[in-house]
Amino acid sequence: MSDNAPTDQRAIKDLGTLVHHLADELAAFRRRALTAEARLKEVEVAEGGAGAVNLDLATRVAHLEKENERLQSKLESASTRAKQMLDRVRFLRQQAQGGER
Repeated sequence: MSDNAPTDQRAIKDLGTLVHHLADELAAFRRRALTAEARLKEVEVAEGGAGAVNLDLATRVAHLEKENERLQSKLESASTRAKQMLDRVRFLRQQAQGGER
């Protein structure tokens, strides 16, 4: 085993923790997006007819669409970071296994 084994193990553990936190963050973004979409549908059903209400509804819809785009962007960013961390964990694991041989 190499002299860096404890450091590698610590790095793998740290990356695992980061991946776990990113997964939690992704789940939270998804819940928020689904909640926003459900609220939008409720508003559409409840507010369905009047012109002034529809204008307000259009403003709310636009706001929710922007929020949804922002959350989708964050979700994609977090997914990319999670994939990068998983690649790093795999690399470190391969290095650690290669050093044990």
